[in-house]
Amino acid sequence: MLYFAPWKTVLILAVVLIGFLFTLPNFVPESVRHGPDGRAHAPWNLLPSQTVNLGLDLQGGSHLVFQVDLDEVRDDRLSNLQDDVRSVLRQVPPILSAPPAVIDNQVVVRLNDPADIDRALERIDGLNERVTGAAGQAGTARTLDVQSGGDGRTITLEISQAELDSIRQRTVQQSIEIIRRRIDGMGTTEPLIARQGEDRVLVQVPGESDPERIIELVGTTARMTFHMVESGVDVGSDCNARTPPGIAVYATEEPTEPCLAVQRRALVTGEQLVRAAQSFDENGQPVVAFTFNQSGARAFGEATQGNIGRRFAVVLDDVIITAPVIRSAILGGSGIIQGNFTVSSANDLATMIGAGALPARLAPIEQRTVGASQGQDSIERGQVAILIGFGLVIVFMWLTYGYFGVFSTVALVTNIFLLLGVLSGVGATLTLPGIAGIVLTIGMAVDANVLIYERIREEWHNGRTLASSIENGYNHALSAILDANITTFIAAGVLYMLGAGPVRGFAVTLGVGIITSVFTAFVLSRLIIATWLRVARPKTLAM
Repeated sequence: MLYFAPWKTVLILAVVLIGFLFTLPNFVPESVRHGPDGRAHAPWNLLPSQTVNLGLDLQGGSHLVFQVDLDEVRDDRLSNLQDDVRSVLRQVPPILSAPPAVIDNQVVVRLNDPADIDRALERIDGLNERVTGAAGQAGTARTLDVQSGGDGRTITLEISQAELDSIRQRTVQQSIEIIRRRIDGMGTTEPLIARQGEDRVLVQVPGESDPERIIELVGTTARMTFHMVESGVDVGSDCNARTPPGIAVYATEEPTEPCLAVQRRALVTGEQLVRAAQSFDENGQPVVAFTFNQSGARAFGEATQGNIGRRFAVVLDDVIITAPVIRSAILGGSGIIQGNFTVSSANDLATMIGAGALPARLAPIEQRTVGASQGQDSIERGQVAILIGFGLVIVFMWLTYGYFGVFSTVALVTNIFLLLGVLSGVGATLTLPGIAGIVLTIGMAVDANVLIYERIREEWHNGRTLASSIENGYNHALSAILDANITTFIAAGVLYMLGAGPVRGFAVTLGVGIITSVFTAFVLSRLIIATWLRVARPKTLAM
């Protein structure tokens, strides 16, 4: 009906007002809204202050491509397989053989007695599991290709191609998830992290002009372990001295103490950390505060309680970042990592530790810094496109529908403000395809008005009164408007779920634009026309 209850009118106007308030910060300079100290000026301290985030193609940023070191993953898998083979052959009764060796990406076993080959193959078959697919289900393929040599004494084990493909899929996917957690820890907006090819990961970070920081943050494996220091071991002047079994030598970040000998067995590992955050010690120096899970807290407490007065080393990717002396037992499961940190480096380290260790090393093979000038040019061109499209639509509507064209123009302007207000409120990122989505939204909004107005004109020509023509025009056009917009909204949803980066930006603006278009074209314009009818009381259809 053309009658709007007072509460409905208030609700519609409130939605429009809220949309304008959320849109307003985009048109007010930052220097006006906030002072040099970052605090909001009045009245901005009481109003929304979030603006639309600009994507990499509009504000610039860092573009990098990393290659996953799958050879390292395969070597680790072969090393573990070598240990597993040695273990199964030593089971009672043991099968005598030369130590298993890794040769040309194969684990080679040479038995002492050819008569043991069947028993050895039977035990090794227990290691040959089914390949786990991407969905976590075991397939029919096996993880190993096992062959016996012609001499009846040699067994070779090779990772099957199906297992290598599965390892590649898992490694790249795990790398993407960990990279995403690390980048999100930087506080950036809408980074693009996606697979590229078989073993590459694309990383785009809008607003970050220092790709080296991204490389350092993303490219660090971040395998953290805690070891006891063996102070009585001679590491040599070049840190290459032979050490007793169970002892390893790691480099340090201290020039006065270039390396230290530590126990190979880790007290606890980074996998047992549940929280890591940048903090400050009692002297105001930046540190990394950490908390272990229950098992890690128990192991760490027992180790520190039994080694008071000794040093323990915090090792990150085979480099000791700090080696403090245990002054007292640490039984609470939490502590701090001290070092020559700045606030930024401590925060980056905490982010890497909290995100988890990468399953393989990442090597940057492409890096670019996208300048803001390119983004500004894109913004200006997008503004021109919007203004041209907007102007042509307004002229067409005015010439075709007269007063009703003016009403649709008011609804269209409101639609743009509501769209920007929603994008600002949810913190969405506007990309160049997103600008295209705004232009498309303008066309779709006018399309709904055209359907309504043509239906009103048809009802008028059929002899109905003006009020009845308008009422029936809106009611009969609603089904067609909903059909067209629902199908487009579904398409936008599919693009958002399956797309990434700019494609998602387009899907967001298109989806939000559909909702605001239906509201302004069907609800707001109806309220405007109903108000016009009550005030002007026209006798004929002015279109």
